[in-house]
Amino acid sequence: MVIGFILHVDQHLLELFNQYGLWIYFILFLIIFCETGLVVTPLLPGDSLLFATGALIAGTTLNVHTMALTLVSAAILGNVINYTIGRFFGAQLFRNPDSRWFRRDYLLRAQQFFAKYGGRAVVLTRFAPIIRTFVPFAAGMGGMNYPRFLSYNVVGAVAWVGLFLYAGYFFGNLPQVRSNFTALILGIVVLSFVPVVVEWWRARKA
Repeated sequence: MVIGFILHVDQHLLELFNQYGLWIYFILFLIIFCETGLVVTPLLPGDSLLFATGALIAGTTLNVHTMALTLVSAAILGNVINYTIGRFFGAQLFRNPDSRWFRRDYLLRAQQFFAKYGGRAVVLTRFAPIIRTFVPFAAGMGGMNYPRFLSYNVVGAVAWVGLFLYAGYFFGNLPQVRSNFTALILGIVVLSFVPVVVEWWRARKA
């Protein structure tokens, strides 16, 4: 179901745009907040959702800058909540190695990425699905200085939302893009998983 939503995100979003009008701001805020703020929802769409949102806004009366501010706020707040939960409850939540919802393998990869790149990981992993959900949690568990975390958090959120949302807004409705939109979304999904696969391969070799 989640994979189907990601691959046809433009169609599903169009239905939401038509059905809910201005409520779409809140709906997308909630999706981005959950994708970045809750370690039990790492598979929610991110990059493809932002791109498709930008493309769809170009054909409506909605304001792309208001949407950008809304989604940047969601991304920042999500990471703050994630960091806070990791700092105070991280060890207890991931105590069970066989937990279905709190996947220790995801957390371990995020911790390895965080150990390698430090605070920059908070920015870099904005562009890496799954890991981006767990790095703020790992930062909280590791006791990263909060003002430092917050600065990286804001930079990463602005860069991530700004790149994909405005790319969709300016290029998503070009005829050659619209005619190959599903293939483009699939390409974004595949490319976004490259950092995850590379880190997994490096960890396996190590």
